[in-house]
Amino acid sequence: MIRIIALFVLLIPGFLAAYGIKLMRDMVFGVLTSPFPYLWLQFIAGLLLFLIGLGFVAGFILHRDRKRNKVQSRFK
Repeated sequence: MIRIIALFVLLIPGFLAAYGIKLMRDMVFGVLTSPFPYLWLQFIAGLLLFLIGLGFVAGFILHRDRKRNKVQSRFK
């Protein structure tokens, strides 16, 4: 049960990062989605979603590897 909860905790930021990539890609092709009035605002929102999602997943993996002593000495 705990592993399923951990999977969901990782999937939500993963989906946010994927949606951020989609927003940035749409800005490059000039597709404006409804909640954003400007393309540059859409790109910044996509970049923030991507960085937050990626940072959460990377932090989760780093924390797990620190607990198992599988990181280099500079990350301890």
